[in-house]
Amino acid sequence: MNTTIWLIILAVLVIAVIYIYNNLVRAKVRTDEAWSDITVQLRRRADLIPNLVKTVKGYAKHEKSVFENVTKARSQLLNAEGVKETAEAENMFQQTLKSLFAVAEAYPDLKANENFKHLQEELVDTEDKIQAARRFYNNSVRDLNIKVRVFPTNLIAGMLGFSQREFFEVEESEVAKIEKPTDVSFE
Repeated sequence: MNTTIWLIILAVLVIAVIYIYNNLVRAKVRTDEAWSDITVQLRRRADLIPNLVKTVKGYAKHEKSVFENVTKARSQLLNAEGVKETAEAENMFQQTLKSLFAVAEAYPDLKANENFKHLQEELVDTEDKIQAARRFYNNSVRDLNIKVRVFPTNLIAGMLGFSQREFFEVEESEVAKIEKPTDVSFE
C-alpha cells in the first residue's frame, strides 16, 4: 500500500509539472507572437515612409536635414534587435516623423495632395495597429512574467530555462520630448 501512495504522489507531481510546463510554453509562444506583431507593424510603417518622404520632398526641397533624419531613424528602426533597442529606435523614429509632418503642415498644396493624404491615412492606421500590438505584447509579457515569478511555477520555470521578458515601453524622458511641439524654422 505504501508503494501505491508513492506512485500516486509521483503521478500527481508529474502531471503538475507537465501542466505548469505547458502553461509556460503557451505564455512564451503568445509573447513571441505578440513581438512578431509589433515587428510586422513597425516594418509596415517603415515601408510607408519612403513614399511619404518622396511626396513631401517634391514640395519642400530645401528641408534636406529632415529627410536625412527620417531616413536615418527608419534605418535604425529596421536594424534594431531586441525590445530595448527597438523601443529606443521607435522613440527616435516618432520624433523624426513629427518633424516631417511639421514640414508638411507648412505647405498647403502638399496637404491637399491626394497621395499625401492617402499615405497619411495609412500611417495613422498603422500607428493604431502598432499601439494595439504593443498592448497585446505587454499583456503577454505581463502574463509570462507572472507565471515565471509565482510559486511553484518559478521553480519549474527556472529549471526549464524560462525567463522574464522586457516590456515595450516609452521612457519618461521620451514622453516629455513627444509632448513638446516640434520647432520648424524656414530660415
